[in-house]
Amino acid sequence: MMRSCCSYFLAFALWVTYATSSFSSLSYANRDSTLAYDLVITNARIVDGSGNPWFRADLGIKDGRIARIGRIDPSQASKTIDARGQIVAPGFIDVHTHVESIYSLPAAENFVRMGVTTLVTGNCGSSSTDVGQFLGRIKEKPLAVNLSTLIAHGSVRRQAMGSDDREPTPDETKKMEALVEQGMKDGAVGLSTGLIYVPGTYAKTDEITNLARIVARYGGLYATHMRNEGEKVGDAIRESIQIGEQAGLPVEISHFKISSKKMWGQTPMTIGLVRDARARGLMVTVDQYVYTASSTSLDSRMPTWLRAGGFEEGKKRLADKATRERVVKEMKEGLKRSGFKDYSYAMVASYQPDPSFNGKSIAEITKQVRSKGDVTNQIEQILTMYEAGGAGMVYHGMNEDDVQRIMREPFTMIASDSGVREVNESVPHPRGYGNNARVLGRYVRELHLLSLEDAIRKMTSLPAQTFGFRDRGLVREGFAADLVIFDEKVVVDKATFEKPHQYPAGISYVLVNGGLVLANDQMTSERPGQALRRSGS
Repeated sequence: MMRSCCSYFLAFALWVTYATSSFSSLSYANRDSTLAYDLVITNARIVDGSGNPWFRADLGIKDGRIARIGRIDPSQASKTIDARGQIVAPGFIDVHTHVESIYSLPAAENFVRMGVTTLVTGNCGSSSTDVGQFLGRIKEKPLAVNLSTLIAHGSVRRQAMGSDDREPTPDETKKMEALVEQGMKDGAVGLSTGLIYVPGTYAKTDEITNLARIVARYGGLYATHMRNEGEKVGDAIRESIQIGEQAGLPVEISHFKISSKKMWGQTPMTIGLVRDARARGLMVTVDQYVYTASSTSLDSRMPTWLRAGGFEEGKKRLADKATRERVVKEMKEGLKRSGFKDYSYAMVASYQPDPSFNGKSIAEITKQVRSKGDVTNQIEQILTMYEAGGAGMVYHGMNEDDVQRIMREPFTMIASDSGVREVNESVPHPRGYGNNARVLGRYVRELHLLSLEDAIRKMTSLPAQTFGFRDRGLVREGFAADLVIFDEKVVVDKATFEKPHQYPAGISYVLVNGGLVLANDQMTSERPGQALRRSGS
């Protein structure tokens, strides 16, 4: 079932058919400063990001902007790209990433090769608490993509009061308020929470609502990794919506899903809660990655009370026999409630003390290390790995029918929940290499779950509208020339859970602010990315 999405934007549609002579994919003319355009893209089938049907036109790019859409003489530009047989769309905007380390990998190749031109980081309650300094680094260390950030509650709370499991004092509350306000003044696009993580998990609803009210004054949104994505997912959604309604700001629910096997099939209920809130007038959106596995830390399987005060305090508690027995008991109960028999669904992505564990399940590792595979030994193996420093994990805990049901909703965006990847480092979730291409190849071309136009809307204009990027997300004259060119007939993700370090196929060009960062399927050395701050900051 395909839904009409034109109501999200009053987009113009240009319907121009014409014949033109053939040019090579990327051709150069003599450089002349008097030329009307820096680059012309010819023979384009444009999917403009609004949800409207594709149309044919040329694009003229000048000074990083789309200067003209229509029939253009290619001799008016120093460079020409022939897009014959391909789609030209706005560059994809990934609203849920974890790229605080991007300045060490400024090419962001795994994102560029997926057609992503803008990243929003600071999600799940973790960010730089100095937004001005973080975004300002782009001047000294240019990036291939645009960068935006949220100010994160968890990082703010940790700076103000450590990792304690308690309510903040009045002075600590003032410190958090000041950090959030300064972050918004410096250009953060909103507030994020990670309410399954330490220390965010210790915060009461009122604490978050108080900070969200500050964000609302600056026109930001509230983006949340909710308190529960399993058996209590309904309550978690209600809390998210309550914060938005009481603070008076839009709500964005991160990586919307159901991660408890016992709750599979309950997406009509979870989606219904979002629809109801929207019907009441609250702007609620969600994002998702298009896989049936999540990825987060190993300690997310452990009781939150154990980790109060930080890693070292958690280790001290585990050294006590009675406490350790309590942890094992609670983890068994949690596993039973989730509907899984053991930890075969939990795969190690990155374990620094022993990289040979990477790519194996906790059940496999337990048999290998302990010669026993029962649940008690699996939990002991988890605790031992936590004591050694923890691990990054991939959890196969979702249902494909739920993924597809969420994807059909008009308020759903596509986002990877990934970091910047270095090829062959660990065994990460494949979403960091294939997420956007997987939507276009599997869910548009193969399954016909979405139209091409709606899929692109979910990756472009809807994210731009939600996060306030006013001159991006649409192919329009005057907008930033963030563009992707791909072949809809062949675009496909290649990354798998077993072999994730594989780039997608079918994406040939990516432009960021008019600069070619991917040309003829080859990365360039251009770094035209900009820091995108909240409008008005």
